[in-house]
Amino acid sequence: MSKVGSMLRLARQLRGFPQNEAAECLRLPNTELSRIENGLKEPTAQLLDTAAEIFSVPVEFFGQTDAIYGAPISVHAPMWRKKSNVSATELHRIVAELNVRVMHLRKLLEATDLDPVNKLPRFDADEYDNDAEKIAGLLRRFWQVPDGPIQDLTALVEEAGILVAHSDLGGSTVSGVRFSVPGMPHIIVLNRQQPADRMRFTLCHELGHVIMHGYPTPNMEEEADTFASCFLVPTEDVKPYFAERRVDLRLLAALKPEWKVSMGSLVFAAKRAGFLNETQARYIWKQFNIQKIRLREPPELDFPVEEPRTLSDLISLHINDMGYSVADLSKVLMMNETEVAKTYSIELPGQEKGRASHLRIIQ
Repeated sequence: MSKVGSMLRLARQLRGFPQNEAAECLRLPNTELSRIENGLKEPTAQLLDTAAEIFSVPVEFFGQTDAIYGAPISVHAPMWRKKSNVSATELHRIVAELNVRVMHLRKLLEATDLDPVNKLPRFDADEYDNDAEKIAGLLRRFWQVPDGPIQDLTALVEEAGILVAHSDLGGSTVSGVRFSVPGMPHIIVLNRQQPADRMRFTLCHELGHVIMHGYPTPNMEEEADTFASCFLVPTEDVKPYFAERRVDLRLLAALKPEWKVSMGSLVFAAKRAGFLNETQARYIWKQFNIQKIRLREPPELDFPVEEPRTLSDLISLHINDMGYSVADLSKVLMMNETEVAKTYSIELPGQEKGRASHLRIIQ
């Protein structure tokens, strides 16, 4: 069966068009577009040319035969519907972006070999009594993470073969999402509009899903939050930082750049470590509200965003080592040149980055 209709739907959702609006732009009845997208009718060449222009994709985009996947378990209907500010159109747009990223990755990996530095274990939550703090400690030991703050969480995650990307996520308020499909590395996409502390927590939250959750459970989001909190700020490691000190906004602000987590995360850590009781924690949260820093902590405490490397290394390998131009990549990835350059932050040939690549060309 032809997949042209499926790819037409993917392009429409990628650009944030509801079906009725797309049908109007394409000048055909909504029912006809529905039949085309569901494979009940073949589109004309003229329709595909028009769709390519409206959705800003090469017409060759519609000829791809890759499998298209639905939403990952951590963002499936019941959990996302609680986020009243995330519309169905935004959800479709994010899932479409994830599918396109997988399609790109599949093409890019045809010429390269991804060689993770660390293994990626599985610690199923139900096998550890749903104790996310224990699992966080096990993973730190498995990866031999030194005690104390993690300096570059993104590097640590990518060294285990997980790909990390930054995106606007269709302009939504979703902080991040992970995507796992058969035969491909896990992908975690983070919303680049959030501060670095939130990006690190979101990345660690999604890592928790990868490690602990093979299927949906009622408490999986809370477990992933606990995992992230304890992986980034282990209870025993943080105790010396609170010992014989008053836990207040001043101390939390001082510790934030050292631990690279939010002041709010440090409140939870102090409570977990026994340095705040319920009443004291409630008082500090009131101070957050008075200072109006509950939703956005002081910008002067922000630290630099961690930059992912693996995807940019893949692109760099094609350009610098294999002689691809941006136009060549555009044809391979079936995306216009401007979008390829923006999506993958393409650098000029010959530019190098500090961290060593763990990619090699397949001979």
